Amino acid sequence: MLRNRFLYFALILFTIALGLLSRRITAAPQWVHLYLGDVLWALMVFWGIGFLFRRKSTVYVAGVTVLFSVVIELSQLYHASWIDAIRSTTMGGLILGFGFLWSDIICYTVGAAAGLAIEKLFYRKYLCKKIQFQVLKIQFIFYLHFINRKISVC
Repeated sequence: MLRNRFLYFALILFTIALGLLSRRITAAPQWVHLYLGDVLWALMVFWGIGFLFRRKSTVYVAGVTVLFSVVIELSQLYHASWIDAIRSTTMGGLILGFGFLWSDIICYTVGAAAGLAIEKLFYRKYLCKKIQFQVLKIQFIFYLHFINRKISVC
């Protein structure tokens, strides 16, 4: 699989916007405020890893997403002044989080699974057909060019 970096960058930005919006909606149920942001955070990480590793399998990207997310969550057990200073900034808090929660690991797994499902369904159903069409079109043009050369040489 070869991922489109422009598409994945757009997905990262869209997921960030959804994650920030999920914290701002006051009429949303309590579970949205508690869990949706973490699920979307892992989904954003999934898109980012897919952006970086264009040729890796979807399962690989999901696995690295879960591993990365768990490492970040476990890092929240470590409290030194320098890392807590980073966490006290807006960006540091969004990336590193504040306190360890087992529920966050479940949310990260759900987010990675959502990325896996979205990528498998979307790429196989829509994008692969478009890519296959483009490859066939290029092969056809190359074939016509080759025949044209052969005829002109004769």
